[in-house]
Amino acid sequence: MVIKVKIKKLKENAIVPRYAHEGDAAMDLFSTENYLVLAGTRQLVSIGIAMELPEGYFASIRDKSGLAYRKGITLLGGVIEYTYRGEYGVIVLNTGDEDFEIKAGDKIAQVVIAPVATAEVEVVEDLGETARGDGAWGSTGTR
Repeated sequence: MVIKVKIKKLKENAIVPRYAHEGDAAMDLFSTENYLVLAGTRQLVSIGIAMELPEGYFASIRDKSGLAYRKGITLLGGVIEYTYRGEYGVIVLNTGDEDFEIKAGDKIAQVVIAPVATAEVEVVEDLGETARGDGAWGSTGTR
């Protein structure tokens, strides 16, 4: 499925989001500024773009798995509604033991454009039965 997404560059050095490989689910997002994210702290990173998504779609900002694994960099927040027209930003959290340097032009996150499923909420007295039931954290064992 192909949809049209309009991109407005808000900063001259902004890099338009792009897919790294044909068939990828997410487009890379790039920083427009230099930052030093101290270990254990968070930073709002400028992407320098705004988007216009079609009605019925939203943007989901996601981690880069390599940064998460190698540097302990994860993201906070990340759902952007189709009605938002301001600058996209990425909230970076450094969970690592070392400070993390971001340079303008670095890939810092990725964005998935997906359809919205609107839930019709029904309050009930009981929920349907499943094999798992209410088994939670670790209920399936460690192996």
